[in-house]
Amino acid sequence: MHVPDGFINAPTSAVTGVVAAGAIAVSLRGARRELDERTAPLAGLVAAFIFAVQMLNFPVAAGTSGHLLGGALAAILVGPYTGVLCVSVVLLMQGILFADGGLTALGVNITDMAIVTTVVAYALFRGLVKVLPRGRRSVTAASFAAALVSVPAAALAFTFIYWIGGTTDVAIGKVATAMIGVHVLIGIGEAAITALTVGAVIAVRPDLVYGARGLTQRLKLRVGGELVDAPAAEPAAAPAAARSHRKLWLTGLVTSLVLAGFVSFYASANPDGLEKVAADKGIDKTAEEHAAADSPLADYGVKDITDARLSGGLAGVIGVGVTVVAGSAVFWAVRRRRTDDVSPTSTSV
Repeated sequence: MHVPDGFINAPTSAVTGVVAAGAIAVSLRGARRELDERTAPLAGLVAAFIFAVQMLNFPVAAGTSGHLLGGALAAILVGPYTGVLCVSVVLLMQGILFADGGLTALGVNITDMAIVTTVVAYALFRGLVKVLPRGRRSVTAASFAAALVSVPAAALAFTFIYWIGGTTDVAIGKVATAMIGVHVLIGIGEAAITALTVGAVIAVRPDLVYGARGLTQRLKLRVGGELVDAPAAEPAAAPAAARSHRKLWLTGLVTSLVLAGFVSFYASANPDGLEKVAADKGIDKTAEEHAAADSPLADYGVKDITDARLSGGLAGVIGVGVTVVAGSAVFWAVRRRRTDDVSPTSTSV
């Protein structure tokens, strides 16, 4: 759903840019509370994983494909504020290095794909886990539902933005119907990827899933014929191997490199939901060439490498590497700022 340059007029793009900048500023502040010793090491990896999986377009219907947006996944794994930053880092890397998503439309893309998906998904997720039975299955089920709804919500948000500042004279009702219809189908794929990923992390390290905190079911004891909560036990110190994030981090990084460097070659070549709707409704008539169209990595290929498999795979590996470094640097800086904020200040006598 990457919006290219030319789809949205300059005033509307500027407004969404201000909205995106404001949301990122708020998220930087909110992420200080989320990025603790558990989430901070994973945040950059989550961004890299989202980048990798976004390269895996999957077929949906009628010559259309879809790909992960990632807002729901990021929010549930590392928190909603950090999730906005994760997806924003991915969009920034894609726009600058790979000519994917217009630079003048960066505010539109961040507003639509980072802010809307994260806010909608996490709000629904938190509502569901409050009413569902406490447990890992409930977290996974809530992840599926939240991700499913987040995609058509983003499609509706794009339609609203296009209604305000679209550059072609197209009946907005037809755009809304087409966008929401195809993105409901794409949402099923998003939901499956999100639920599988969250479920996999919960299976090995439930303590690292931000959205699963505080959901451990209390042990019940039968006293006088009635069930009562057992007294909370003192938490035992976890062994060093369990406390370490290194194994999970390396597994996630290797998985991301394999997906982007190898599996991406087999991704669907069909246009994604927005591209298909834009072509069918004539929206793409005003699309402009990307400012970074001559980038050495434009269109997810390495310039001057003629072998398509090698070119695309190498571009994917570079993208994962750059994203994990950039994301980790951002989150390390935010985490350090939190540490500085909570550390005792010295006073002079």
